[in-house]
Amino acid sequence: MHIHVTHETIYTYRSPVNHLIQILRLTPRGHVGQYVGNWRLEIGAECRVIRDEDSFGNITHAFSIDRETASLRVIAEGDIETEDTNGVVHGAVERLPREFYLRSSTLTEADAALRNLATSHADAASRDQLAALHALMLDLHQTMTFNTSATTPATSAREAFAARQGVCQDFAQIFVTISRALGIPARFVGGYLLRSDDSAQQTAGHAWAEAYVNGLGWVGFDAANCVCVTGDYVRVAAGLDSLDATPVRGAQRGGDGEAMSVRVKVEPLQAVRSPRPIPVTQSQSQASFPPSLS
Repeated sequence: MHIHVTHETIYTYRSPVNHLIQILRLTPRGHVGQYVGNWRLEIGAECRVIRDEDSFGNITHAFSIDRETASLRVIAEGDIETEDTNGVVHGAVERLPREFYLRSSTLTEADAALRNLATSHADAASRDQLAALHALMLDLHQTMTFNTSATTPATSAREAFAARQGVCQDFAQIFVTISRALGIPARFVGGYLLRSDDSAQQTAGHAWAEAYVNGLGWVGFDAANCVCVTGDYVRVAAGLDSLDATPVRGAQRGGDGEAMSVRVKVEPLQAVRSPRPIPVTQSQSQASFPPSLS
C-alpha cells in the first residue's frame, strides 16, 4: 500500500505568547512492512529545530520561539509504503527490554474493574496468549462505545473503562492496561490509518496497542476497530501511554486564549494530484535535515 499523509496543526492565541517550546513526534521510521519515502516537517516560524530520538526510539524534533507569536502552523507530510505483516512488527527500533512495558503509568494504572476483566481472560492467556489477546480485543470492542465527546486527552484507562466510552486512544490504553495485568508486555502506539470508508479527511491521527506475544514478538491490536494492524496503518511513535506518543507537546510563557485546530489527511498515494519530492526541511529557516528517516 502506498500512502500519503498530511498532518497540519494550527495554534492561535488571543494575545501573543512571549516564548514557546514544542517537541514533535510526527516523523515515522522504517521497519519491516513500513518503508518511509519522502517526508518533511514545516514549522511556520523562524526557529532552530533539533532532531533527536527519545528513550523509546521515537524520532523527535524540538524547537523554540523566543519572540511574540500570535499563531503557529506545523505541517508533517510525506509518503509511506506499507505491507501487511498480519499485525506482527519486525525490525522496529527497540531501545528498551520488553519487560519495561509491564510497567504501569499514570494513564494505564489498573483499578479493580480492569483487574477483574483481566482475571476473566487469565486462564485463556496462560494457554494461548495470541488467542486471549484477540478475545480481549473483541471484548473491549463489544463493551465500549466509540464516542469522540466522552473523554479528553488526559483521560486515564480506568476513567474511560468506567464510562464504557472513548476514542481510539482510550481503547488502546485500556487494552494496554489489561494486557500488563495479564503479565503480557504492552505499549501504546500512535500513527495514522488509511480508512476503508474513503474518508481521507480526519480530525486526528489514530492509536492502537502492541502486545508482546511469545513466539511471535510485538503484535498490533486495534480494539477500536477490532482488527490486528494491517498495511493500512502507519506507525509513528510508541510508549507506555499516549503521553509518550503525543504528536505535539509543548509549553509556553505569556499569552492566553490558545486555540488549536488539527487537520489530518490520509489517502492512497495515487489519489494525490501532484506528487512531488518532499525533502525534510524547515520552513522560513536556515536549518535543514537529511532525508534519511530510518
